[in-house]
Amino acid sequence: MTISLIALAILLGLVFLRVPIAFAMSIVGGAGFAVMRGWQPAGAMVGNAVFETGLSYSLSVVPLFIFMGNVLAGSGIAHGLFAAADRVFGRMRGGLAMATVLSCGGFSAVCGSSLATAATMSKVSMPSMRRFGYSDSLATGAIAAGGTLGILIPPSVVLIIFGLLTEADIGKLFLAGIIPGILGIIGYLLAVMAAVRLKPELAPEVGEVHPLTRRDAVSVFAVLALFLFIMAGIYGGFFTPIEAAGMGAAAALLIAFATGGLSRQALWTAFLDSATASAMIFAIIIGADIFSNFISFAGLPDALSGIVEDMGLSAWTVLLIVVLIYMVLGCFLESLSMILLTVPVFYPVISSLDFGLEILQDPEAVLIWFAIIVVVATEISLITPPIGMNVFVLRSVLPDVPLWTIFRGVWVFWIADILRLALIVGLPVLSLYLVT
Repeated sequence: MTISLIALAILLGLVFLRVPIAFAMSIVGGAGFAVMRGWQPAGAMVGNAVFETGLSYSLSVVPLFIFMGNVLAGSGIAHGLFAAADRVFGRMRGGLAMATVLSCGGFSAVCGSSLATAATMSKVSMPSMRRFGYSDSLATGAIAAGGTLGILIPPSVVLIIFGLLTEADIGKLFLAGIIPGILGIIGYLLAVMAAVRLKPELAPEVGEVHPLTRRDAVSVFAVLALFLFIMAGIYGGFFTPIEAAGMGAAAALLIAFATGGLSRQALWTAFLDSATASAMIFAIIIGADIFSNFISFAGLPDALSGIVEDMGLSAWTVLLIVVLIYMVLGCFLESLSMILLTVPVFYPVISSLDFGLEILQDPEAVLIWFAIIVVVATEISLITPPIGMNVFVLRSVLPDVPLWTIFRGVWVFWIADILRLALIVGLPVLSLYLVT
């Protein structure tokens, strides 16, 4: 266990030195394995990790779902979602911010990427909120927080990666994410209401409702139809979750061409962005695989389980400690890297505990519940300083908005997320109701 802790310290040191997390995990994992087994076995392990990840059929869902989201983003679907949401909340104080949250939730249902959701909605909603006098802090806070819904509401790339790591049923993980995702939208809407009630100067008293055009209505119908097509196909047994990625990407292309919103340049951009994002994700997965092989061989998961058993801590106390660790790590690590790094360590510990609830007697139920807890904790990390990946995405899209302004705007949404996480931990039925 000592060598594992030393390796973790070196890994965090490399991250602080701005070494890309994929390379940091590969270097530490490969070198650590070489120290324990020798350089030849370490080279074989690294080569095997690269080969298996690159040729993994299961991981084909990653570029396909990312491409599906990029196609819809380039076709102008997000504009229609925002206009429809504005019809619901437009005349309320803070209505445009609430419309942003609702449209982020809708776009997340067909995107699966938090960063893509935040980047797309910043281009759609930010100009309108500025035009009507919304403060930059509330406007960017709503976009950054709403974007986090992309990794929970199905289809979610992060839930897919979690399922592949733990061999969980991806279809059930998708089902489990629906209610917590809806709770997230409701919590963010209440957060906007609370913010404008406490500080009325954040938003004008009455907004202007945008007229809903035929194209906007078609966009809403298209998103709803695509979401239902994917979910019905999976749970109706017509195709597997992996095949659903291909079906969803093809359907997104048909919708984009049918609505006439996808230009040749937008399609080319969707291909390039999907390839870039997929390459980054695959590099991180390879690094995490190398590092997890090392820590598993070093016996860190078994050692942690033994420590928990020797200390006599209750299952709920251990879970609370794990959640707090995720909150701290989220301040320094990117979300996908954090999940790939920690799940192989923490899941064996959590699965060995007895939480004393009938609904958690099935090991699969514990796995699905823990997955939702991890993803929600990861959502919180996306808007938590000093990393806050969604905040940095907004900063790159809106270079005239200071980082501190964006972080100041997300605090009320951060509180809503903490309350939601507490509910999901304390009431497992919220995650497991649709599954069971």
